[in-house]
Amino acid sequence: MNITQKVNTAPLIYEVESQTRAALKTDFDNSVSDPIDAKEVYDQIRKINDPEHPLTLEQLRVINCEHITVDDAASRVVIEFTPTIPHCSMATLIGLCIRVRLLRSLPERFKVDIRVREGTHQSEADVNKQLNDKERVAAALENTYLLDVVNQCLATAA
Repeated sequence: MNITQKVNTAPLIYEVESQTRAALKTDFDNSVSDPIDAKEVYDQIRKINDPEHPLTLEQLRVINCEHITVDDAASRVVIEFTPTIPHCSMATLIGLCIRVRLLRSLPERFKVDIRVREGTHQSEADVNKQLNDKERVAAALENTYLLDVVNQCLATAA
């Protein structure tokens, strides 16, 4: 990662509990349509690396399962994340990493909304607007440097 100046030089690190979703018999039966739930989405994003630190979003409690809402029938996912500090300059990049991971792992039918949790960032409205604007996301992903940083954050999340 080529992030030179850290905004949060001493983030709180939390103990990670083994929360991996247990496989069900139907997971391996292609004739059964398995509903997607919050735990499955959480498992997809919890190991994303933070852009500033060699830690995961789970270790920093930027994301947690309680702030993920999935409506499988309506094909909708809402993820709220908590930056480590209220003025986190990496909030948009973190949200972009979450979005890319889910674009690559969820069925195309899903609409994904990614938001900074209310009251956790000084520019939450601006960050939320950027993260949910298709044109801005597409433009960001056309930036080779930015895409490289996103891919580095996602490297161990697979």
